[in-house]
Amino acid sequence: MSLRDSLLALLVMAIWGLNFVVAKWGLAEFPPLFIMALRFIAVAALILPFKRIPWRAVPPIALLSVTLGSVHFPLMFMGLNGIDAATASLAAQAQVPFSSLLAALIFKDTLGWSRAIGMAAAFAGVVVIAGEPRLSGSLVPLFMILGASFAFAIASIQMKMIVGVDGFALNGWMALFAAPQLLLLSLLFEEGQMAALSNATLWGWGAIAYMAVGVTMGAYGMWYPLLRKYSVNQTMPFLLTVPVFGVAAGVLLMGDPFTLRLLLGGLLTVGGVAVIVKRRPAAVAEKVTNPT
Repeated sequence: MSLRDSLLALLVMAIWGLNFVVAKWGLAEFPPLFIMALRFIAVAALILPFKRIPWRAVPPIALLSVTLGSVHFPLMFMGLNGIDAATASLAAQAQVPFSSLLAALIFKDTLGWSRAIGMAAAFAGVVVIAGEPRLSGSLVPLFMILGASFAFAIASIQMKMIVGVDGFALNGWMALFAAPQLLLLSLLFEEGQMAALSNATLWGWGAIAYMAVGVTMGAYGMWYPLLRKYSVNQTMPFLLTVPVFGVAAGVLLMGDPFTLRLLLGGLLTVGGVAVIVKRRPAAVAEKVTNPT
């Protein structure tokens, strides 16, 4: 990999890692479900004018939007609303062992002892993190993030079955179907949406712009060409740096505590994910990418 492309890949990982902190800034001004609805409306508006999909892809993408729009993102952002960004960025890595486990169950993908050890290490890391004394009253948000990670693993299986649709088109059309679901859920379970809109600052709108334009358009726009240019073995290891950037951003920008238990749990989790990706990179490549 050239130095330029390596730096470009690291920039993408930094954008995705910083997203955990940016999401926290947005959640300070908007309800969780409502901010995701606004994000998806923006994504759909930016992508749909330029991307079409075959009619046969509409039903599976609509079904995917239920998994992501009604389950994954609500759980992820409600969990993120109650926990620090550094911890969330590490706990979200549970999506990789969940994806690997589902691949073994559904596609009869051979698990192997090394991937089993990797999964055990990743889950052990989450357990170590959950044992943080400061999280004693925040276990529900942590379990929400784990639930969101499992939902994303299911979504990864769904995405594997959608063929003939590029990444941008998939993001745009999924956003179109997910936005109404999130708006309805927000109306049912949240309040203060209009007040949030009228009182939002540049930080709040900037967070939505970052998630819609920076994460979905910019980062993916740089990442997809790298995936086409290089092998999976060359690109996937970069994804392991996302939680590193996420933790660093949380500690430096939000003052999240960086404890020994968080460090040990993070090393176990990221190390376990590294073993899974290294052992069968092609099987989990599309499942690792979830910048929230």
